[in-house]
Amino acid sequence: MQRLQSSQSREKSSPGDLVGVYRGDGYTTHETDDDIESEIVSEAGDIGDRALHSNRPSEHGSPLLSFCHGSANNRNKKEELPKVLEYSSCLTHLAVFGILGVLTRYLLQKLFRPGAAGVTSNLSILYPDLPSNMVGSFLMGWLGVVFKPSLSHVSDFLAIGLSTGYLGSLTTFSGWNQQMVELSFEGCLVSSIVGFLIGLFLVAYSIIFGVETAKGFRLLLEKRLVTKFVGSNRILRVDGCKSHVVVMAVLLLMLCAVWSVSGVYVRDEFREENGEAQLWLACIVGPFGVWIRWFLARLNGRGLGKAGFLKWIPFGTLVANVSAACLMASLSTIQKAVKTKTCDTITAGIQVGFLGCLSTVSTFIAEFNAMRESKHPWRAYAYAMITICLSFALGILIYSVPSGFFD
Repeated sequence: MQRLQSSQSREKSSPGDLVGVYRGDGYTTHETDDDIESEIVSEAGDIGDRALHSNRPSEHGSPLLSFCHGSANNRNKKEELPKVLEYSSCLTHLAVFGILGVLTRYLLQKLFRPGAAGVTSNLSILYPDLPSNMVGSFLMGWLGVVFKPSLSHVSDFLAIGLSTGYLGSLTTFSGWNQQMVELSFEGCLVSSIVGFLIGLFLVAYSIIFGVETAKGFRLLLEKRLVTKFVGSNRILRVDGCKSHVVVMAVLLLMLCAVWSVSGVYVRDEFREENGEAQLWLACIVGPFGVWIRWFLARLNGRGLGKAGFLKWIPFGTLVANVSAACLMASLSTIQKAVKTKTCDTITAGIQVGFLGCLSTVSTFIAEFNAMRESKHPWRAYAYAMITICLSFALGILIYSVPSGFFD
């Protein structure tokens, strides 16, 4: 029996009713409606490669796929791609959009830093990545919540590229956590706590504002355009094998061009000892962080063990953010110990690119917002506390203890 039989049958069942669940891994379990809701909420941000057609057997264990891709009849209208082509196209979309996210985040840092707008600064509760986290969270309300089903209707890869690739790389949790770790290391523990609270408050209301404005815009579109375009099936779709190959080829050429140009600039900037080398290095290593985060996202909604214990926790996003925070603290410790221009450039490039793309605030806050609107809103704050406290504690341990020997 499939997890979601129909919306009518779910409405007839009481919250305590057991539902037969095919998990896609060879066995069937029984779960309550609360368990199903927990899985839907924990998959609000991303579900990794489980969203691909080649992994659709697990769709019976993933309620979110039914929401994002519509009914089974609509899905069957799309031509299924070979698994290799499907994965290649998805990875290419993630890489290209991930690099665009890195570039946007870097530009926002420059725009709001001291000497420009002067809003953010290092060792401040208004940390340098706050503007990009707010902008990315706002856009997540548009592209990752309200209009994600519409984007998936055009192309599943476009939806993944924009939400997981671009917005996930535009926002970064590791940079936020490291700024608070360093602020605490300087003796400002209260300020670092306030920095977490203000940061969480601002990104949470950014996605709320994004969702509300997107719903209003969608309502306007429905009144003006739906009967004209949707009813006549004029919405563009990329659903044929040839069209996917063409799009992937174009994006692959763009990726190779960006990597080639970035490699040349990294070499030249290193020779001139220019600080811009870290940006070009970030463009080279950034896609690897996006890919790892996307693969980890398949853990979201699965829980622990065969029984799916703590299914409401998005373990994929949690592991990505905590591990990136730990690596960020480790590189900052190395940077503080070595104190050379070359080391600063390499570590900064990895931090901005690889770790900035491995960790994400937009996905984290989408999950937080879905939990807050669920039947168990306390889970949102528990999830936020687990992520922040674990990352901060490990960051303090990794950064502060060795740094005491270097000072």
